[in-house]
Amino acid sequence: MLYRKLGKRLLDLTLSSIVLGLVWPLLLLLHILVRRNLGSPALFAQPRLGKDGRVFTLYKFRTMTDERDANGQLLPDSQRLTRFGRFLRSSSLDELPELYNVLAGEMSLVGPRPLLVQYRDRYSPEQWRRHEVLPGITGLTQVSGRNLLAWEEKFRLDVFYVDHQSFWLDCSILLRTALKVAVREGISSPGNETSPEFTR
Repeated sequence: MLYRKLGKRLLDLTLSSIVLGLVWPLLLLLHILVRRNLGSPALFAQPRLGKDGRVFTLYKFRTMTDERDANGQLLPDSQRLTRFGRFLRSSSLDELPELYNVLAGEMSLVGPRPLLVQYRDRYSPEQWRRHEVLPGITGLTQVSGRNLLAWEEKFRLDVFYVDHQSFWLDCSILLRTALKVAVREGISSPGNETSPEFTR
């Protein structure tokens, strides 16, 4: 299909370039505010699994401090996630640096979210199919419940997207994402700041 081979990448490059051109002053402001409120570095960099299981470094604005206990161990996420950090997450502003991952060809605007490297051996063969496409900043899972969904349902939606990706589906997901961000829906699952660990 032409869109999957060429059109999707063209859409990624066009939209991410336009958005970065428009929001670079906001990125600069956020960089300053994150350093002032949460410390340095302002960017959070973490290895994630990409297309075909290749590892890449995902970039986001950090949302937590580096506070530690008396033994030097990091405090639980809930204690390091500040009010400012919660605002960044609920508004999805922390995700903006991922546009550079899109330009680099490591991510797409739309696709299954890239998950932690340590999950590599926990997927079933069907769940692993989510890695047949580039991971996305947003995806079908994010507009269908995000972190309120169980892992099994998230993976079902991810694989559905792999099999049904199209220009119109991507446009629909991008539009629905804008609406979800506006109402700040599905940011965290019950009892967790974001989503519980995937343990198979």
